[in-house]
Amino acid sequence: MTIHVGTKHQVTLPKEVVRQARLSPGDPLEVIYEDDAIILRPQVHVPRSQAYFWTKEWQAGEREADEAIRTDRVHGPFRTVQEMKRHFKKLGR
Repeated sequence: MTIHVGTKHQVTLPKEVVRQARLSPGDPLEVIYEDDAIILRPQVHVPRSQAYFWTKEWQAGEREADEAIRTDRVHGPFRTVQEMKRHFKKLGR
């Protein structure tokens, strides 16, 4: 697929590329020139109030939780605190 640089140094991305990359008008793209290649990489801006979620530590915990769910190492849900306490008492915890 070939596209051309316009007179104002602009390029138009093909609809299929926009669809596959799930881009919308105004989305920021990082531009990298590396080894004779131009790379356009979508950038995701995270609100400061949600930045903690994307830390390495938090993501490691998310992967651990996902693995626990996948391997059925979870308990509950429980209707009451007392029900939960009885359950863990039976398990010796």
